[in-house]
Amino acid sequence: MTASDPAAPTEGASFATLPLAPPMLANLERLGYERMTPVQAASLPLALAGRDLIVQAKTGSGKTAAYALPVLARLDARRFEVQALVLCPTRELGEQVSQEIRRLARAEDNVKVLTLCGGTTMRPQLASLAHGAHVVVGTPGRILDHLARESLSLDALGLLVLDEADRMLDMGFSEDIAAIAKRCPPPTRRQTLLFSATYPDDVSKLAARYLREPQRVTLAERHDASLIRERFYEVTESGRLHAVGLLLEHFRPESTLAFCNTKQQCRDLVAVLQARGIVALELHGDLEQRERDQVLVQFAHRSCSVLVATDVAARGLDIARLEAVINVDITPDAQVHTHRVGRTGRAGESGLVFSLASPDEMDRVVRIEAMQGTQSAWHPLSELTATGSTGGPLRPPMVTLQILGGRKEKIRPGDVLGALTKDLGLEAACIGKIDVNDFSTYVAVRRDVADQALRGLNAGKVKGRSVKVRRL
Repeated sequence: MTASDPAAPTEGASFATLPLAPPMLANLERLGYERMTPVQAASLPLALAGRDLIVQAKTGSGKTAAYALPVLARLDARRFEVQALVLCPTRELGEQVSQEIRRLARAEDNVKVLTLCGGTTMRPQLASLAHGAHVVVGTPGRILDHLARESLSLDALGLLVLDEADRMLDMGFSEDIAAIAKRCPPPTRRQTLLFSATYPDDVSKLAARYLREPQRVTLAERHDASLIRERFYEVTESGRLHAVGLLLEHFRPESTLAFCNTKQQCRDLVAVLQARGIVALELHGDLEQRERDQVLVQFAHRSCSVLVATDVAARGLDIARLEAVINVDITPDAQVHTHRVGRTGRAGESGLVFSLASPDEMDRVVRIEAMQGTQSAWHPLSELTATGSTGGPLRPPMVTLQILGGRKEKIRPGDVLGALTKDLGLEAACIGKIDVNDFSTYVAVRRDVADQALRGLNAGKVKGRSVKVRRL
């Protein structure tokens, strides 16, 4: 294994330096893919040349495009068989990956990308598989279910992607991955790309088992210190959750991800914040899949001010425009602290990080300082002033509306946008993200027009039919 190809383009190079078809390059330009990220510059030339790869890169580094472009480059759209399989640890990541591959696939007609994840009923997936697909994105358990039913064939597979391999192994998917690999063509007849944020021994063993003479690309996790302001506050155990409320009311970020070490701490903090009038939701392993989906939609739509999560639940989430991260508890793993910090200050935007440490956690802070090679900036809690009395309560800028009807009813984002702007007369600037799932559509609307949008949609029509709409 070598670190990378010395002839590879450097970070920031144009996608035009890659051997991609002109329609794909034109589509990348339309989508705003101007320059390659470090992981893309290091891995794309090797992957497009057909090499097996081990890529160690964090979430949010542009890794989806780093494997989606090779997937699409080697597809033959005329062959209606599954030619590429992407395995992901969670349904949320699977949905994100499918959405991104579909966007990148616009350069070529009729590329069908199918998501096969647990947490949803089998019947719609079976119906979709019956009509064929080119690319399948799924979780190991659900892919195995379809292989057992023989509703999915991997005989024509040319490319296998293991995304967030370390997370899949943490979740106990090792045997499932082995069973799936047995149903794929052998390594000599397929290309395999493995992506992982970390590279422990079990990931190394996984790579040795399923990859053929892989090249390894390792990107050190880097944060732009000029964009991220990190502050530490000493707290008592009894005052920790109250301190989170003070931070939110003093700095007033629109979107905050608060990390707790335990599920119970998540529940307790959400209760404290909601009592203060702050719209906060929890994300941890005890939630049902439907609850997880709706929590993530609301946070991505900026209709929830604070997402309170455990590290495990937040893995694989790439949240745009995240203004603040709060370490409610100091993690015992300094590397995890670095991952937490790196959730904000992305894409050239500034970010705030607040870490609350009790006297019992000071040894953990010392380990973080040793790993980062920096001294922590300590601030007193007394400098925080609640501005809620003058600026009003901290409220999210948007509200999420759920329309009962989605992809199965042929609803598209443009249909919802048209109903809100053309039919109801709302300005396009009042409408945020629109997510269309199989049976539901979620649309973010500005808080001051939410009631008008809700009444109008319930009284009107979307794509020529009446729909039921509710506020999440």
